[in-house]
Amino acid sequence: MNAKLKAVVLLSGGMDSCVTAAMARETHEIAMVHASYGQRTEVRERRAFKEIADFYGVRERLVVRLEHFSQIGGSALTDTRIAVPERAQPFDFAQGMHAAPLRGEQAAVGSAIPVTYVPFRNAHFLSVAVSWAEVIGARAVFIGAVEEDSSGYPDCRAEYYRAFQQVVREGTRPETQIEIVTPVIAMRKSEIVRRGISLAAPLHLTWSCYQFGEEACGACESCVLRLRAFAEAGAKDSIVYRALARPR
Repeated sequence: MNAKLKAVVLLSGGMDSCVTAAMARETHEIAMVHASYGQRTEVRERRAFKEIADFYGVRERLVVRLEHFSQIGGSALTDTRIAVPERAQPFDFAQGMHAAPLRGEQAAVGSAIPVTYVPFRNAHFLSVAVSWAEVIGARAVFIGAVEEDSSGYPDCRAEYYRAFQQVVREGTRPETQIEIVTPVIAMRKSEIVRRGISLAAPLHLTWSCYQFGEEACGACESCVLRLRAFAEAGAKDSIVYRALARPR
């Protein structure tokens, strides 16, 4: 029996990266890398990373701190002076949607690049992952970027990853062969939930909220997308949300 090739999985601790890890395990021996970058929920995301890595028994782990993002600013995730947009009304589980639009600078999820975009963040993450992959002999870097049902971030587009693949080819050793793999990029969030369930991924250990670290707010755009995804998938999300309207 042939041994699996090694792959590095970028694991934020969120739902998309968790399901990406579950998919990567089907074909590769995985190592996991996590980047803290001064985001509001840094501690909670780091905990999610550890718990998911423990769940899968991953031995090779790398945790890095990209503190320059806090100094650069320009994002509601890294600058507390910029408010995280949220819905004016709580999530309606019966309808599977919010009745009112987002407060703040983004009028609706996906309609424009929101203030939660961290400028060129994924390039930094990929650079760390590719550097480590080259050192440990990994043949792939998996990242859980989603284009179709995301918040409109420009570094979540398929074209972006095709371009970065060329950068990897040009910027590594001639004998290095590292593929950038984006297995969920064309999926809707509800499809990601269903795929995660089918793979028995530990979705209960993941964290998506942009605002808080103990109970998810249920109102930021990331919570909105997650809640809608579980509702559309007909599945129960077991993490705790603050003051949501639940069916009686």
